[in-house]
This record gives sequence, structure tokens and C-alpha cells, in this order.
Amino acid sequence: MSKDTTGEVLELLDTAVAGMGGQNRPGQHEMARQVTQAIDEGKHLLVQAGTGTGKSLAYLVPLIHHSLESTKPTLVSTATLALQSQIVGRDLPRLLKTLQPQLPREVDVALLKGRSNYVCLHKTGGGFPEEEDPAGALFTLGDDHGVAHPSPAPTSAMGREVVRLREWAEETDTGDRDDLVPGVSDRAWRQVSVTSMECLGAQKCPVAAECFSERARAQAAVADVVITNHAMLAIAAFEGLAVLPDYDVVVIDEAHELQDRVTGAVTGQLSGTVITAAVTAARKHTSASVEELAQAARAFEQSMEGVPSGLLASGLNEEQEQAVGRVREACRVALSDSKPEPGETADGGRQTARSRLMAVLTVCERLISAPAAGEVIWASRPSSFSPSGGFSPPDETAPATLNVAPLSVAGRLREGLFDGHTVVLTSATLAIGSEFGPVAGALGLLGPGAPSWTGTDVGSPFDYPRQGILYVAKDLPKPERGTSEAQLDEIEALLKASNGGALGLFSSRRAAEDAADAMRTRVDFPILCQGESSMSSLVKQFSEEPDTCLFGTMSLWQGVDVPGAACRLVLIDRIPFPRPDDPLMTARTRAVAKAGGNGFMSVAATHAAVRLAQGAGRLIRAAGDRGVVAVLDSRLATARYGGFLRAALPPFWSTTDRSVVLSVLGRLAEQSAAEELSAG
Repeated sequence: MSKDTTGEVLELLDTAVAGMGGQNRPGQHEMARQVTQAIDEGKHLLVQAGTGTGKSLAYLVPLIHHSLESTKPTLVSTATLALQSQIVGRDLPRLLKTLQPQLPREVDVALLKGRSNYVCLHKTGGGFPEEEDPAGALFTLGDDHGVAHPSPAPTSAMGREVVRLREWAEETDTGDRDDLVPGVSDRAWRQVSVTSMECLGAQKCPVAAECFSERARAQAAVADVVITNHAMLAIAAFEGLAVLPDYDVVVIDEAHELQDRVTGAVTGQLSGTVITAAVTAARKHTSASVEELAQAARAFEQSMEGVPSGLLASGLNEEQEQAVGRVREACRVALSDSKPEPGETADGGRQTARSRLMAVLTVCERLISAPAAGEVIWASRPSSFSPSGGFSPPDETAPATLNVAPLSVAGRLREGLFDGHTVVLTSATLAIGSEFGPVAGALGLLGPGAPSWTGTDVGSPFDYPRQGILYVAKDLPKPERGTSEAQLDEIEALLKASNGGALGLFSSRRAAEDAADAMRTRVDFPILCQGESSMSSLVKQFSEEPDTCLFGTMSLWQGVDVPGAACRLVLIDRIPFPRPDDPLMTARTRAVAKAGGNGFMSVAATHAAVRLAQGAGRLIRAAGDRGVVAVLDSRLATARYGGFLRAALPPFWSTTDRSVVLSVLGRLAEQSAAEELSAG
């Protein structure tokens, strides 16, 4: 590591922190040093940075410094739109404004997303067919005193959304869906956007010069810093498509989400509905004969009758393989028959039809070659919505969908991400105890041929043993399905002691709703529940009303940042193990066991440890925060794997003594009331 480079970076960091009104944080300095060293030496780095470290600045400053000397862009990838928006809309603009006098030139920043996130001007101009509108006609011809107008008038809520989208498309500078306020439904957005497979391509599209997606790619190619997302990394790594500029360094924030986001991005699905949609589009927009494909769709559905939802451990049976092979061959014929003639004008309808045929063909090929390619197949069906708001088990009478996904993303990430680039992975939850191995192995950084890497934990500025208590309800019975009466009694006692101010993190929507319904009859302060309003409005109300509680599921485990007394108690109903019927987790667990490892610890326990740490991390968000994390799952204290899970949590002072915790919560409630009184 060059001392000059490190010194320059730390000087820039100090200038930025001072200019933005922040405080010097040793962990932030150490992280900036480590990131700078990794970039200088071309070594991969895993860095755990606890809440309050200021990790965004700790990696953005070294990236900016490097980008000014590099001929290639540097990337930042996030898992969530919230963090992406925070970096693009707040962190980078403030940082660059502060650093500008110290930099030799302006730093060019670009935001790059998948093509379907941008409005398609060719589609809004009528170059593509409208998507199917199951709710009825989007538009009708207007009528004025018996005289028909040639311009259509919207007749539905979605039609009105589409009109607004088309007007917005003529005004926007970016075409980015996230810049549209207020937003629109997914169905309306599909009327004005195309997928990468539907796109005609820059060589054929008549409005390519004005294309928002192409413009974003062009800007990214010459930018210094490009902000993107994990799905784009997955497409580049797995499909080899040039969706990202030729970069040399990438920082992956929210790296604990990388494996799941990559897996989700490359999971394929095949159903009778998907095949039939391809048949319909081909009939409507091409001259190809698709009768064989229509018959193959019916044969596929017949082959899936009676197949239970879940993992197909042995792959496709003979009937299913023949049915999928028949669909594949029919798709090949239809694609050949629907090719445009040489010199023929590009046609959006035909391209849409061909893209659907190609998508079906690709999934068929993956399904047939899945065992040899190291992929997993499972059947799924929709769950019916119950009156209580919870989801019932899959409806086994509904048509099945076949899903295919990689058993492991490690090998492909090793080749497509880590090879040829310097990669920095960061999160508040990357290590379990001091071990980075569980996360590193899932991403391709362990085993024969794995690249070298360094793992470091720069700590947190918070004094967790003094600021927080971890309470495990050791005397509760082991959780069964649903929320037990004993758990409800425990929640009631904790809420009454704290006089509210609780964030309840539950393992399912049904559990959250059952607990909310029960507590509303037992306590006299408001209980909010996920799904009753938008997430942003619920979190806003929770943060502004010190005694209000908010109950919800996984999006709250990772997405809530409420410092202060409004969140003085975090309730966790059970250890967040993956569902026992999760087919991909089941397959991965069996694969580890077959190789001689401990499948439960490597897959389920590691997954739970990271999620548990994310949930517990909601409690302490600022230096003045105080509170309790209460885990209502006795296994955290009694099971053999409990120590492994606790090692992933912040180092709170821990207890299983209920009376101690109730006393502490009572004092916190008094302090909150006093603060509210003085503020009022």
C-alpha cells in the first residue's frame, strides 16, 4: 500500500467529514485504509462495518480517489433501491460538493439499472403492441355530441396511469421509473417499458438515439463512479452480457444479500400460462405456426398434474422431460419461422413474440440439463389469501410452475465477478463471530482455485454492552407453528413495561397480524401492522409517536432506521431459519451433507445468524440510543447452535432474567415520557 495514497485518501475523508458536520470515527478511518489497500494491491476485501461506522463515506472516498486516476469506471452495487437512492441522491452529492476544492477535476457519477426500469420511447410512440389488459380496455374512442374523436380516452385507472406515463415520457430527462412521483402500478409500467429481450437493440430501433436506457449505458461507460445493483452484477456474471461498463473495482454494499439477490435474478420459471402467452404473442405478431407449441403446452400441464409442490430431488421424471423437450423443440421451430426477412423493418410486436419464445426455450434447456449443470428444480403453486391476511399452504389443485436455479452461485461469481476485478464486499453483518468463512464460501471465495481475500471487522462506534440488552425468553416453550399464548403473554408483559415504543419482527405475516390483533385488546397504545398502509407512512408514524408499536415481517428486519426512544424495544418472535419446505435451501443443505459437511449449520444456521443480526441491529442506531432486544425463542439459549447464532449479534449485555428486563424497560419508558414532556 502506498503511504502517499493512504494519506491522500484519509485527508480527503477528514475534509469530507468536517465539511459535512460529522465526527471522526476510528472504524471509518480503518475501513477507508483497508479499502484503499485492497484497491492498490488488487486484493479482494470483506469488511464488516457496524451501524454508525459511516461505511458509505469510508468506501466512496477511496473509490473517488481511484477513479480520478483510472481509465475505467468504478462500481458501487446495492441490494435495495433505498440505499441506491440514498447514495445517488444524498451521500455522493454532499460528498462531492465538500471535496470539490480538493479534487483536480469534477467527478462524473452515473446511475445504471436494468432496461425495464426505463420508459421505452419506441413503445410510447406506438412501436410495440400494448400489453394484455385483463381488467378491460385501457382506452375507448372519446365522444363529443355524437362526433367520434380519433384520440382515445382512458376508461380505467390503469388507462389514466398510462396517459400520465406517456406525458411524462415527453418531459423526463432520465426516463427512470424511480423519478416518477407519484409512482404507478407494475401493470401500467409494463405498457411503456420493455425487457432486455423485447428491446429491438440500438442497431434496429428507430429512436435509439433518444433511448433513455442506451443513454444511461453510454453515460456509465465514461463515468468515474457508476451506481448499480446486485441483479445487474448477476446478469453480467451468469449470462456474460455487457450490461455493465468495463470496470476495474466494485464495492458491493449490503453484501449479505448478494447470494440471495443473484440467485433470484437468475431463477427461471416455466408454466402452462407462460407457454400459452408465448403462443398468443406469436400468433398475433408473426406468421409462425404455433399449433405444435400450443399442444406441447397442454402436454406440459398434464405432466405436472398431481406433482406436489416442493423440491424435485431427482430432477424431471420421464413424462416431464419429454413434455419439456417437446416445448423446447416447438419453440425452436417457431423462432426459426418468425425470423424477419433480410432488410425487413424492425417490428416491436414480432420482437415481443420472439422474446417470449426465446425465454421459454432458454428455461426448457436449463430444466433438461439441470442435474448436469448443477441446478435445482422445484414445483410451486400460488398460495391462497385467507380472510385473516395470512397465507395458506400452496393450493395443490392449481397448475404448477417449474422453477430452476443454481444449487450454488459460488463458481459463477468466482468467474464472472471476482476474476479480473477488485471486489470489496461490505455490510454490518458479514461475519459470524470473527469468522467470514460462511459468507465467503457461499460467494466463491473458498475451496480449490479460490482467489485470495482478506476479512476485517472495523467495529462500531456504539458501546453495545452499555446501550443495549439481549433478553432471551429461556422459559418459553419451543416455538411451534403460529404464535402461542405463552408468547402473546410475554409480548404483553414486555410492551406494558416499556409502554410501547416496540418494533416487532415476526417470522410470517400471519404471526405479525395475530400478535397485533391480540395486543390491541390488551394494551392502550397504538399497534401498527405491516400491510395496513404504505411502509414509509407506517415507519414515519412509528418514529414520530414514542409509544406507538410497529409489527411486521422481513422487510422490517432490514429496512428500518429509527434512532431515539421511539424504538426502545425490538421483539423477535423466533429464530429466522429458512422455511423447512424451502426447496433451494433444502437442496443446498443436502449437498453440503453429501460432501461430508454439516448442512444445517452451513446453510440454515448461517442464514438465520445473518438475518438475526440484521433484526437485532434495528435497536441501536445512534450514540444516545438505549433499549432491549427480546428474542421469544428459547432455543437461542438452550440449543447447541445457540452460541453460533449469538456470536453474530452485536455484543449486548445479555440475560434470561425476565424481572431484570421488565425493570429496565420501565425505566426506559419513564425516560421517554420525560423527554416527550420536556420537548412539548
